[in-house]
Amino acid sequence: MRVIDSEGKNLGVITREEALQLARPEEGLDLIEISSTAVPPVARIMSFDKYRYEREKADKKERQLQKAAGGKRIQISVRAAEHDLQTKVHQLEKFLNEGHQVEVYVRLRGREKYNQNFANQKLGDFLKMITVEYKTMGAPRFAQGLSIQIVKK
Repeated sequence: MRVIDSEGKNLGVITREEALQLARPEEGLDLIEISSTAVPPVARIMSFDKYRYEREKADKKERQLQKAAGGKRIQISVRAAEHDLQTKVHQLEKFLNEGHQVEVYVRLRGREKYNQNFANQKLGDFLKMITVEYKTMGAPRFAQGLSIQIVKK
């Protein structure tokens, strides 16, 4: 196995037994396998607590990046006035320019759910108001309302 010491120097390829002798548990240095799929496998002599801390920190940062790059949602009503729709279009264009995927959701209440043609027409009118070039991610879906995913071209 390829071994890296606590200072980051490559000790080369040595046997597992020799690597275990180099580890000093009394000083808090353990032999940690970094990459088992590499040929030969890579191990490092370092504190396991430090290794675990660094992994948790990297995982947390990765989760935050995924959350930030996630989608946004714009919700409109079929009864919304023209100025309200303009405000929503402005917010949607801001999201698209930031690189987010945006879900446009037409909220339908009560008897509005039975008039899907009107909801489709309202969604089409709203999408025509958008000045930024975009592409749709599939056809509109109906579930408690009408929704469609869009991203910037």
